[in-house]
Amino acid sequence: MSILQGQITRRSVIAGTGCLVVSFSLGRAFAQAPAPPAPPTTPPAPPASLPGSLDDDRFLDSWIRIDPDNSITVFTGKAELGQGIRTALLQVAAEELEVDLADIEFITADTGRTPNEGFTAGSQSMQNSGTAIRNAAAQVRALLLAEAAKRFGIAPAELKAENKSVLAKDGRSVTYGELVSGQMLHVEAQPQSALKQPGSFRVMGKPLPRVDIPAKVTGQPAYVHDLRLDGMLHARVVRPPSSAATLTELDQGAAEGMPGVVSVVRDGNFLAVVAEKEFQAVNAMRTLAGAARWQERETLPDQTDLPAELQRLEREVGTVAEAGVLSSSGKVFEATYTRPYQIHGSIGPSCAVAQMKADGTLDVWSHTQGVFPDRAAIAEMLAMPEEKVHVIHMEGSGCYGHNGADDAAADAALIATKVPGRPVRVQWMREQEHSWEPYGPAMLMKVSATLDDEGKIASWAYDLWSNTHSTRPGGAGALLAARHKAQAFQPEPAELRISPSGNGDRNANPLYTISNKRVLWHFLPDMPLRVSALRALGGYANVFAIESTIDELALMTEADPVEFRLRHMEDPRARAVIELAAERFGWDKAQMPRNRGRGFGFARYKNLAAYLAVAMEAEVEPETGRVRVVRAVSAIDSGEIVNPDGIRNQTEGGILQSISWTLYEAVAFDRMRITSTDWSSYPILRFASVPDSVEVHIVERPGEPFLGTGEAAQGPAAAAVANAIRNATGKRLYDLPFTRERLRNAVGRA
Repeated sequence: MSILQGQITRRSVIAGTGCLVVSFSLGRAFAQAPAPPAPPTTPPAPPASLPGSLDDDRFLDSWIRIDPDNSITVFTGKAELGQGIRTALLQVAAEELEVDLADIEFITADTGRTPNEGFTAGSQSMQNSGTAIRNAAAQVRALLLAEAAKRFGIAPAELKAENKSVLAKDGRSVTYGELVSGQMLHVEAQPQSALKQPGSFRVMGKPLPRVDIPAKVTGQPAYVHDLRLDGMLHARVVRPPSSAATLTELDQGAAEGMPGVVSVVRDGNFLAVVAEKEFQAVNAMRTLAGAARWQERETLPDQTDLPAELQRLEREVGTVAEAGVLSSSGKVFEATYTRPYQIHGSIGPSCAVAQMKADGTLDVWSHTQGVFPDRAAIAEMLAMPEEKVHVIHMEGSGCYGHNGADDAAADAALIATKVPGRPVRVQWMREQEHSWEPYGPAMLMKVSATLDDEGKIASWAYDLWSNTHSTRPGGAGALLAARHKAQAFQPEPAELRISPSGNGDRNANPLYTISNKRVLWHFLPDMPLRVSALRALGGYANVFAIESTIDELALMTEADPVEFRLRHMEDPRARAVIELAAERFGWDKAQMPRNRGRGFGFARYKNLAAYLAVAMEAEVEPETGRVRVVRAVSAIDSGEIVNPDGIRNQTEGGILQSISWTLYEAVAFDRMRITSTDWSSYPILRFASVPDSVEVHIVERPGEPFLGTGEAAQGPAAAAVANAIRNATGKRLYDLPFTRERLRNAVGRA
């Protein structure tokens, strides 16, 4: 049997463990007299809120299982996306259960086994799943101690949990497996848990090696791309040449007659080929593409005037924040900033495997960020009951945000129904990934800020134009395969939704103390290019615009940029990261040589998650327009630290990714097609342009809630790059990315 076959469900295990105890009561079954009438009842009180994702799946055994053989299994609905969350969540569970990481079998997102935690997104895995697992583990430990105390006839306080056993001072011991009986853990969690205190931690707070790395560096199966099942077929999809193209003519005979070809699949505009071997599928795909005729039309906006196009597409305006009365008296700074469409640029193009089995169930292996929402969308597309679709997460070689993972899963699922019985592997090509994945939306931001006589911000008006930043499944209409079927599914209408965590408006409301302000989101429901969640959503561009403006206001008051930020900041944790980043950078002492500049950026991600500040030194070549960040020094407050190396890794990666977005990345298109279909037409940061050093300093917050880390760096890093260029050249760049041409033009202007 190949890997991942023959999986069993969490519930089915009970049947073979001897642990299931069914009890019932005969009550008054033999009583002669009728039962008295029931007294009047009042409506039951709503259940108490539980910590993290426990509130959505309230039973302890949804998160932790202990079997009679003393094996421990921990479940999470979150997916490992390369962010190291598997290691951090293991540390949390091991800490509260008083076991080693190696003692735990850890199961991530799987619709047949794990809790439904929606999407792995928004840097919320530790806040939601980490909090749930920690509280569940602590309560399981308490139940085990209580059961052992009952058996030993002593108080729980006289016992300790250690190494999968409960130990008494007199030498008696009992294993966890011996203690668990019946449905002991099938109980609702409680709102409060007796959590271990930071001073007693064994593994939390320690920089443990990531458990997902060994397989990746030794060539073992690590990604869905590596999955090989018995009898597996290979498929390739022939995509339309443009988003509005319609298939008008197809001669599939040549492709069908090629060596190894098993089937040509056509359903409306959905076109694919299935073969015994991968390269046979690639060759047949190319032949099939050459035999297809498409009718195309112009549907894309004019890229040369994208800001005006965004304003033209506005349909609705939402108020994100409003306080006081706006004023234009005093020194006024006004600016317009833009961000282009940008791609995820996953190094490994999207991939999925699916198998339609004889019993009518469909298994799908995918690097989706949401196995349960993806299951619902695939089931809708195929008109199957959800319980017949099983989606199992496997890592993808480059996955964050809504890239092509869900679409590849839908491709594989649809094709698998046409060749039932055999697994089908679908691998996208590079040009398909660049052309068809959902993009991070283009944005336009306008700022008007006024300074009073004391050098403080007296008035702040901020307007942003943007689509929604998330069209994740969300319905079959979110899947390319479903859109291209003859009976096509349409995307759900985009809606303006303003929430505390934000969407396109994420971080649009500055954390700084500003008495008079107004923040508006000019919403674009029509999306001429397909868009969805790209890391940090609107937070990247909004923080870039806000922090660029803050620097300009500091210059107008002849204040130091860091001091100006602190002048407007009351949050002590925000002040702490600003001060720490400046101190470790040597901000007060930094003297920049010619053509070098320093820049600063700060934000609290979503205004409710991690705090991050970063200072950068950048060198600029005015003649060529090349910009290179020389060094970056950051400070981050992510709340309670579980794995400091994980926090550093994520912050370093976020800084580098943001530098790449800010200096290089923009989707190119004409009125009909995407034209940036490879790495030459869509350049990214290369090793030669990586900073000499990237420092991450972590503020310790023992006992504080988890705040998340993964997306905290994107906005501040972009602002720091922009402000360093301003410091080096005396010129402000307003339009992302800061290409060589744009910098040469800016520096060359009088």
